[in-house]
Amino acid sequence: MLLKLAGLLHDIAKPQTKSIEENGRMRFLGHAKEGACVVEGIMERLRFSARETDMVSKMVEHHLRPGQMGGEVPSRRAIYRYFRDIGDVGIDTIFLNLADHLAARGPKLELDNWREHTHSLAFVLEERYREESVVALPKLISGHDLIDIYGMAPGPQIGELLEVVREAQADGDVSTREGALSFVQKRLAARKTKVDIT
Repeated sequence: MLLKLAGLLHDIAKPQTKSIEENGRMRFLGHAKEGACVVEGIMERLRFSARETDMVSKMVEHHLRPGQMGGEVPSRRAIYRYFRDIGDVGIDTIFLNLADHLAARGPKLELDNWREHTHSLAFVLEERYREESVVALPKLISGHDLIDIYGMAPGPQIGELLEVVREAQADGDVSTREGALSFVQKRLAARKTKVDIT
């Protein structure tokens, strides 16, 4: 039912974000993000739970994203980021994107383009089911390691650095604790060099 609601409401903010370029092309920049805010209000008025509201809002906000992961075969890093950001509605959002792709093109659908799109998203789903490690990565290092080993001060920089490590892990560049620590050391050295130069 929630996916159907997302399908009904996913373009709700198109009227207020509509613009027309000089060449006559219509654009709806920001309609997904603005639509998510509108949907939150609708869901609350209809007395859906906070979790249901969050799920539909996320689907609406990210309904274009499956088609923006890049290439016929998205990278492990792109797949990791997608499921990290969208969480438990990642698969629902893929189906919403497929339906939106078909509806937007209607009888003008180009079969080659559709095949490429479905192949890309089928690959994402296969990776999701075949390799849980892409989504639920084992923790190689912690914030305490960065504080104890590198003398970093607690703060947002630690979280940002740990996320960069996890993205490298998702991409297959890092797979062990030692590799993660070496990766961090190189990043910190590069930052220090940049600061020294400026």
